[in-house]
Amino acid sequence: MNTAPILVIGSTGKTGSRIVRSLTEKGFPVREGSRNSAIPFDWEKPETWAAALAGVKAAYVSYFPDLAFPGAAAKIEALTKAAKAAGVRKLVLLSGRGEAHARHCEEIVRNCGLDFTLVRAAWFAQNFSEGYLQAPVLDGVVALPAGDIKEPIADVDDIADVAVAALTDDRHNGELYEITGPRLLTFAEAAAEISSAAAIPVQYVPITLEQFHAGMLDIGGPLIADVFTEICRETLDGHNAYLTDGVQRALGRAPRDFADFCSNAAASGAWKKAA
Repeated sequence: MNTAPILVIGSTGKTGSRIVRSLTEKGFPVREGSRNSAIPFDWEKPETWAAALAGVKAAYVSYFPDLAFPGAAAKIEALTKAAKAAGVRKLVLLSGRGEAHARHCEEIVRNCGLDFTLVRAAWFAQNFSEGYLQAPVLDGVVALPAGDIKEPIADVDDIADVAVAALTDDRHNGELYEITGPRLLTFAEAAAEISSAAAIPVQYVPITLEQFHAGMLDIGGPLIADVFTEICRETLDGHNAYLTDGVQRALGRAPRDFADFCSNAAASGAWKKAA
């Protein structure tokens, strides 16, 4: 086995932590890429990139906080150049489904001169269990500016499995895998399934973009509120309400169902209220 490490940028995030664990279990050498890792990687400190990329054969690229943020494309482009200079052979980019800014970043990676795989993901199921909606679920009310649209909610474990396959097998070079779940759900239906699995009352409440923005101001300030409101405006309009075969093409199996996610999250204690 090649002893050159695989760099996982965003190694403490939802996808990155799973990728690190899976690669390690499979026996691949891994270099974690976060601000506090042994060899730090910080998107805001490009001077950390060269050391993190040194000797790496492939890198998983997850941009924090989101590819829609101002300056993201410039940083992705700078990273591709740094990776090429360091002798990295392949990049696997996590991208957002139905987002124009994300598509622009995909094209940067596609045209950078390195091998690549693009992993374009729908709404994460794990947003409800280990993301910013976990607390609202526990409080019994999930409020989003999504009306009654349907979303093909994707399991992060599927996204990680596809990324691991892409990082370790050249058969995935040049591919775009769009990851969705196996069925479409409204957020009201998702809340009902969570409620049933967790045995707690959970209600979905549709709100306006203005109400969402006001709530995000309290959480993250003006920039966070502006960007995430625009992401919702762009993606929660129904144009993503269709299924794709990314998991099937990449892994030869069906994607995980939202009901299975709910059962597993409930069993893990994700929705257990503190005593």
